Amino acid sequence: MQSLAARKYKSGRLEGKELMDMQAQSSISNQRLVRVLIVDDMPQVRQELSLLLRLCGEIEVVGQAANGQEAIELAAALRPDVVLMDLEMPGLDGYQAARQIKAGQPACRVIAYSVYSYSVARQKAWLAGMDDFIEKGAPLSQILQALKGKN
Repeated sequence: MQSLAARKYKSGRLEGKELMDMQAQSSISNQRLVRVLIVDDMPQVRQELSLLLRLCGEIEVVGQAANGQEAIELAAALRPDVVLMDLEMPGLDGYQAARQIKAGQPACRVIAYSVYSYSVARQKAWLAGMDDFIEKGAPLSQILQALKGKN
């Protein structure tokens, strides 16, 4: 299922404040782009996030991973500034992957991105070394603030 913003963009109906915000952000060209690795076991989530983040202009999506093991490998190869990480995935989950990424790249920020926003998930994310927690379905502006480290 596509997000509302992705459906609006694809249909040409992205307008008003959403469109103005994206256009204003994309006009900032002299700033260094934040390099982001998206990790989620759902291909559609990865694709939609990638599309929306690329439209914003301040984000460079350097890769996408479908599970924790791929995230570790791609993070080592691509050296992103930020990993946007789903928590619950088959195989190696986001918690374990975050620990390993942070151990090898302490400067890389890892942000939990999950539908599981209950306190236990948040606590596990902090214990795994994650730097922030964003609920799936959060406004794009909140995701951008987290990726840019402005929370």
